[in-house]
Amino acid sequence: MSYRIGLVGKPSVGKSTLFNAATMNDVPEGAYPFTTIDPSVGEAYVRVDCAAPEFDETCTPSVGYCDDGTRFVPVKLVDVAGLIPGAHEGKGLGNKFLADLNETDVLVHVVDFSGETDIEGEATENHDPREDIAFLENEIDMWYLDVLEKGIERHLSGYHGGDGDVEEALGEQMDAFGIVADEIKQIILGQGVGFDPEAWDDDEREALAREIRKRTKPIVIAANKMDTPAAQENWAEITGEDQYDHLDFVPVSAHAEKSLKQASEAGVVDYTPGEDDFEIVGDVSAEQVEGLEQIRAFVEAYGGTGVQKTLETALFDTLGCMGVFPGSANGSKDEKGVFRDCFILPGGGTVEDFAYTIHSDVGDGLLHGIDCRSGRQVGADHELGHRDVIEIVTTG
Repeated sequence: MSYRIGLVGKPSVGKSTLFNAATMNDVPEGAYPFTTIDPSVGEAYVRVDCAAPEFDETCTPSVGYCDDGTRFVPVKLVDVAGLIPGAHEGKGLGNKFLADLNETDVLVHVVDFSGETDIEGEATENHDPREDIAFLENEIDMWYLDVLEKGIERHLSGYHGGDGDVEEALGEQMDAFGIVADEIKQIILGQGVGFDPEAWDDDEREALAREIRKRTKPIVIAANKMDTPAAQENWAEITGEDQYDHLDFVPVSAHAEKSLKQASEAGVVDYTPGEDDFEIVGDVSAEQVEGLEQIRAFVEAYGGTGVQKTLETALFDTLGCMGVFPGSANGSKDEKGVFRDCFILPGGGTVEDFAYTIHSDVGDGLLHGIDCRSGRQVGADHELGHRDVIEIVTTG
């Protein structure tokens, strides 16, 4: 499967700039609300250390590319239309935003940490980024709450004959969010509210909706415009606060990433996305050198522009995914090459999951796997780890 990372946030915070920087597409950018109306979908990449060198091989990627031992594996990046407060009530592009949002696996909330845009996305000064973090979570939570309430009503109205388990009714109501009854049961148990929805008060219902949202739409904060002093001050104050323990924060300058990629395409710099340095290799003016050196100071201080790290944090840390390579235990390769693929699997994925990810026919004919590093046979239910190299043995 191809995972979809959604870029969300209020208008005019640099969301489209980050999208363009990550994908090198050319969607409209502008300092006004709803520059993006329909979601733009592009191909971005996450890095995985290539396994080929461990086997004295040179990989031949079928998709993505490999740069000096680093595999760049494609993922889908979705720039979702701008959000304003009240989206769950239909304001702005509300319902459309929420529908588009549900097509993604994990969310990157782009926040203007410089405080130069207000809650509506208009230019201002000294705006508190905490308000943006809170309002996005609240909008999505209220959307989930509305769906949850419909599930409760479905249960209490006797849809299940009055004797069904509440988690079954809620699972059916909320299955579009990618959650099933057993998971909802775990959440109800974790919240300690009991299984009688008539006894749940408003706060308990909101807490349940929020917990379901956290499981199905986890969020990473891309703290954009971190190349400004105001953003750096806000970062120092905000990221250490306990109320944000459930969120991952990444310092970002989407502008710096886009500038470096454009300079790289023009032959001005030698730059690998995600790296914390670059080399000027082309003829540039004194003014261009000054601008590039300002970018260099930022990437050295923050370990890169943050764009690449944001995507990888979302996929590997927040969502818990892993990269797995198909391999051959005897070292053989066909005319198409070797280490052609790297598949992204959910954390806890098994040999059987991997086989079906490769192809349904491979999954149907699965006998067992072979760990190509150890040569050990592994069963269909064997859990895989990040960067495992597995040969799939089938009946075919």
